[in-house]
Amino acid sequence: MILLYLCNHKQLFCITHLFMKENNNKYISVAYHLYAIADDRPELVEIASAENPFSFISGFGITLKDFEKELVGLEKDDEFNFILTPEQAYGDFIEERIIELDKNIFNVDGHFDREHIRLNAIIPLENQEGDRFMGRVLDITDDKVIIDLNHPLAGKKLNFKGSVIENRLATEEEIKNLIDNLCGKNCEGCGSNCDGCGGGCGSCQN
Repeated sequence: MILLYLCNHKQLFCITHLFMKENNNKYISVAYHLYAIADDRPELVEIASAENPFSFISGFGITLKDFEKELVGLEKDDEFNFILTPEQAYGDFIEERIIELDKNIFNVDGHFDREHIRLNAIIPLENQEGDRFMGRVLDITDDKVIIDLNHPLAGKKLNFKGSVIENRLATEEEIKNLIDNLCGKNCEGCGSNCDGCGGGCGSCQN
């Protein structure tokens, strides 16, 4: 799902069971057609069908904030048709986010990783501070790999047209499963900087 690829969070907040006692989080499931609009020309980029809907729990920052805001107050079978601006979605396209990296960075056992580093591939990257993000391979030269760090939908308006399959309070079990998936049980999977996951309020930094 583009929405999940999209989030590009630096932090995932680990919520404790104390928080669950005042559970206002919604389990929302929607079917939609997503159109990206550039120069007033809509292009269909994703479909979430009723048989395979997009589902999430509100209040955890998993999806775009304004996408969630549009849906959280709707009810089952309600239809929706709304547009998010680039500012509400994935921001403007920024030329400076196109970078050149030495090709040898992507060597495996002394050989360039042609299997994974190929044109238009989406690859995970990490900077010196340990921040993780995704980039798209634009070009591969004799000694460089050109990477676009902009989100694929940066600079575009997003038009969501669809209907609500389900909208209800999330159960404590669903919230617990989400937290386990985001943060890892007992802090496993949080990365190198984790404070308090599973035992108290804190955050996991990716």
